[in-house]
Amino acid sequence: MLLRRITVLLSILSLCSTLSCLDFEAVRDPGTLYVHLGAEPGHLNPVTSTEAVASSINQHVYETLVDRDYDTLEIIPQLASGWKVEPNHLTYTFYLKKGVYWSDGVEFTADDVVYSFKKVKDPKVANGPLKVYYIDVKNCRKLGKYTVQFEYSKPYFLGLEICGSIPVVPKHIFDDGTDFNTHENNRKPVGTGPYAFSRWDTGKRIVLEANDRWRGKKPDIDKVVYKIVSESNVALQMLKKGELDMMSVRSIQWVRQTNTEKFKNNFYKLQYFQPSYNFIGWNARQSYFNDNRVRTALTHLINRKAILDKLLFGLGKIVTGNFYIYDKYYNHSIEPYDYDPGKGRELLEKAGWIDTDNDGILDKNGKKFSFVFTISAGSKFAERLATIVKEDLKKAGIQMEINRYEWAVFVKKLHERDFDAVTLAWSLSWEGDPYQLWHSSQVKEGSNFCGFSNSEADRIIVHARREFNEKKRIRMYRRFHEIIHEEQPYTFLYCNPALVVVSKRFDNVVVHKRGLNYHEWELKKDQ
Repeated sequence: MLLRRITVLLSILSLCSTLSCLDFEAVRDPGTLYVHLGAEPGHLNPVTSTEAVASSINQHVYETLVDRDYDTLEIIPQLASGWKVEPNHLTYTFYLKKGVYWSDGVEFTADDVVYSFKKVKDPKVANGPLKVYYIDVKNCRKLGKYTVQFEYSKPYFLGLEICGSIPVVPKHIFDDGTDFNTHENNRKPVGTGPYAFSRWDTGKRIVLEANDRWRGKKPDIDKVVYKIVSESNVALQMLKKGELDMMSVRSIQWVRQTNTEKFKNNFYKLQYFQPSYNFIGWNARQSYFNDNRVRTALTHLINRKAILDKLLFGLGKIVTGNFYIYDKYYNHSIEPYDYDPGKGRELLEKAGWIDTDNDGILDKNGKKFSFVFTISAGSKFAERLATIVKEDLKKAGIQMEINRYEWAVFVKKLHERDFDAVTLAWSLSWEGDPYQLWHSSQVKEGSNFCGFSNSEADRIIVHARREFNEKKRIRMYRRFHEIIHEEQPYTFLYCNPALVVVSKRFDNVVVHKRGLNYHEWELKKDQ
């Protein structure tokens, strides 16, 4: 729902994890959905996790007070039966559903919500990207066993969604004096959702089973097995052999490896857009990249259209800014910078980067333009992208080396700001708020890891949060988009469609505006 819930520093098309022996089930259960997981999550605590791979599992185990409708995207009740918003937009009261139980049989109450809020706000809890959204929420209090009230210090146009989507964990499990960040139940979640955690075999699989205590209609799929396979080609072969039912495929797999009649007879091929984009991020702390003329030059030197066509088979759209390309805030009047090596070299020269010693490498004040491009070792797209970018920049006199890291190390380097340039992707919320990624307060420890700082951008971000007139907010955010385009903290790449294949063992596999929802899938009658 929210950027911070599903945002993760992703490699563009795949994540990396260490794969031990496969050790798959000898007997395949027809009532089980087998899902490919490209990387192993660090843990499954929704308060502290920022990984999309964890969110893909948590969304079936944990619930929040409100949700978004799969088709209309309107906010709808989940753990709350209703709510009241005061006219001043400072107070939000939620009335909780009665008869809701955690998967271990303990009743869900307002105490769980208040406890979860305290953990979100607790400075000792490692969840910086989440805290950003609650900086102006000064209190959450229990008004009764089934009533909670949130109080803001300042109005926020996303106040209802932010309070309503706070991750809720069971107080009776976590409030035992153990360090919340390292609690054993971070790997053994207890939730209120349609599925309950069953087991986690490190490096192999995570298993969920239908939650007998869930208040809703029991899903037709009584077990979900997430198989951890870092190599996408191996995963595709497993899919074809029937060892997987569902996976996201790479563009080359979509175009060239899943188009036989046999494959189409056995699998649905589903293509749909979700709020996301991928990019190359330039660390403004480095002397090479603290000048927007240099960053703009680099964008001119990278042939994004050719890369899109060659590596992604044209499956995507070049983007120019930080909002989802189909969002109302996206400024479509801004055209992408052209691939123009001449313009790029001209900008570099204006910024003082000239080859003074004729060795083929630009230099400035005695320093060579030589930097390191950091990628996740598990992303084939990132590998091929880096190779192309290296050759493009070499022609302009820029020396680029490529460093590859396993996912955990890669993320650590990002958190420590220990990189020159990286390629990543952001998954976005359905309703934009650029604070987490772009406000200067997030440079040191937040998600603004490239060090972008602009006073006008900061003012827009803060003022837009308090603007409830949508037309005015759209104008603000479109101006913000202009600033981002002018500054080029990223070379924005593409918004790519999700490319998902699903076994035809299941019926009612529908692509909603929000994507897929396998709670509603049905086993074919012959299963």
